[in-house]
Amino acid sequence: MRVDWLSLIGFRSYANLEWRPDPGVNVLTGPNGAGKTNVLEAIAYLAALRSFRSSPETALIGDEAEEAVVRSGIAGAERRRLIEIEIRREGRRRAQVDKSALRRASDLLGVLRVVAFLPDDLDFVKRGAAHRRDLLDDVAVQLWPAAYLDQLELERSLRQRNAFLKAGDTDQAVLAVWDSRLAHAAGRVIARRWKVMKTLGPHLAESYADIAGDGAVADFTYTCSWADGELKRASAGEYADTVNEALESSHRRDYERRMTTVGPHRDEPGFVIDGRDARAYGSQGEQRTTALAVKLSAHRAIAEAVGEPPVLLLDDVFSELDPARSEALAEALPSEAQTIITSARPEDVPVAGRSWSAAPGTLRWGAPGTLR
Repeated sequence: MRVDWLSLIGFRSYANLEWRPDPGVNVLTGPNGAGKTNVLEAIAYLAALRSFRSSPETALIGDEAEEAVVRSGIAGAERRRLIEIEIRREGRRRAQVDKSALRRASDLLGVLRVVAFLPDDLDFVKRGAAHRRDLLDDVAVQLWPAAYLDQLELERSLRQRNAFLKAGDTDQAVLAVWDSRLAHAAGRVIARRWKVMKTLGPHLAESYADIAGDGAVADFTYTCSWADGELKRASAGEYADTVNEALESSHRRDYERRMTTVGPHRDEPGFVIDGRDARAYGSQGEQRTTALAVKLSAHRAIAEAVGEPPVLLLDDVFSELDPARSEALAEALPSEAQTIITSARPEDVPVAGRSWSAAPGTLRWGAPGTLR
């Protein structure tokens, strides 16, 4: 899977950009503020209809534009696809695939698959648990697009239950309805998180070994807020029953705090290195190696599951790594995937590829072989 061409009109710093990336490795260089990350953001937006910076959609529209248009030709293993999206300051977003309007956002999922690594992801291990929950849920959607609807239902049910609690309503029959709705969605989301960890686990161990080279073994952990100890294998229905019981038991506490205190939104995914908690005991180098390895493991698992590699986006990652880890990451990158790398310092990128020079509003083709 690759991006054949990308067209941006009024998107962030690009009034009008037409770009044809190389099917292999592309390295976008230029000073900070030149718009390199904006290109990666546009590609990631085409895959998920949301900004990987968590920006509101109106922030994607350039200062001088009334709307942003993102178009791209996608080459897959079996067919070529066309994605077209218009983002408006006023009114609803308009999205098409192969000239047919999307009935819902989930219809886009799977047309383009992307794994993105941002500078903040290097602190992924020690950041809040929400970032690690999001990773599991994002990978679930890449592997099984139907997971997106379950995640939406979980978010909707959680908002409704929290609104009921904040209103101070004590009708136990109504609260039981919200408990049931939340628990059923939670069961499906938790079942997929378990499956993601078991799917990624062997790839995580392999990726960590490739980068660290010290024989250590990395693996996932998952501490539940709705049951004792680590997450154990069960069906979605069994998870739902357990969550429902936990919700019922937490009524008093939830009323006091006016919020839902148990559920998958409060769970704690994490990592261990040789059986020790990476967040509590891992060095900064081990934590960063784990962060790199988990993204590579996601890429490898998705490629294996769908039969073709997703596009890999690396935003200014090499400049944050020491030389040894930079070289190890370069060696571990998938050779068959389209990879797009940004860097303000081309000398920090130990990867051979097509060089592109970014300046505000432009992206120019450099000569091949200019990077080692």
